[in-house]
Amino acid sequence: MEKISHGKIVPSLYKYLEILRFLGFSHLYLPRLPHFSKENIAQGSKKSDQKEMPPSTLKKASSLSQNLSKEKLTEELLLLENKVQACRNCPHLVSFRTQTVFGTGNPYAQLMFVGEAPGAEEDMQGQPFVGPAGQLLTKMIKAMGLSREIVYIANVLKCRPDIPKGQKGNRKPTADEMSRCLPYLLSQIKLIKPKVIVALGATAYEGLTEQFGVKISEVRGRCFDFHGAILIPTYHPSFLLHNPSLPNKRKVWEDLLTAMEKLGMPISEKQRNYFLS
Repeated sequence: MEKISHGKIVPSLYKYLEILRFLGFSHLYLPRLPHFSKENIAQGSKKSDQKEMPPSTLKKASSLSQNLSKEKLTEELLLLENKVQACRNCPHLVSFRTQTVFGTGNPYAQLMFVGEAPGAEEDMQGQPFVGPAGQLLTKMIKAMGLSREIVYIANVLKCRPDIPKGQKGNRKPTADEMSRCLPYLLSQIKLIKPKVIVALGATAYEGLTEQFGVKISEVRGRCFDFHGAILIPTYHPSFLLHNPSLPNKRKVWEDLLTAMEKLGMPISEKQRNYFLS
């Protein structure tokens, strides 16, 4: 028999508890196991001293059961992803892309991050935010006390914007491209039902709201109602890579603190003081 390694169990258990917390659990009920004496073994099964599960916990468990019983959630997301893969609404993007980039993370996530469009790395791997900006986003999520597996990450545009042959870098998606692709993202939001959506950059905010020509400095630091969720705009991680000043980092972190507060997450003094000095 293989020996159990507690070093492997603890991280997995912690991740599992994180998922339960984000599904709405505030505590877990652990019933006391009955004590089996020689007498009650001989007498057969009798009333044990196991306590009845509190109604509040039963309600939580029932709610979780209802969520998990919605096997159609995974099915609907898969069907939607297949629609995205088969989409030909923008022929110039179809001919340029390596593959579509649908989204990744927890389908029951309460927190969702939305960027503008896949870049070169994302186009190659088929996953959002895996390049340098994505690595910084991962660190930002970790600083919140979360992980990429707990949240959901997607883009407004599901294809990498095409660029002239021989040219490097990425270009900003057009308003028309984002408007054509937005129904896919709105369908994701409708299925996942996040409580908070963080729009990463002005383009992501424009694509989500279809309010074009908005500067991120005009909307960050504010919260908006958006399809049943709270929309919090902030700077794109790539902005911080090019402008890594302490004030800029603090602005983004304040927006993430707002997201944490809206989600009812505990915030330590250490977290509140990040990037103040």
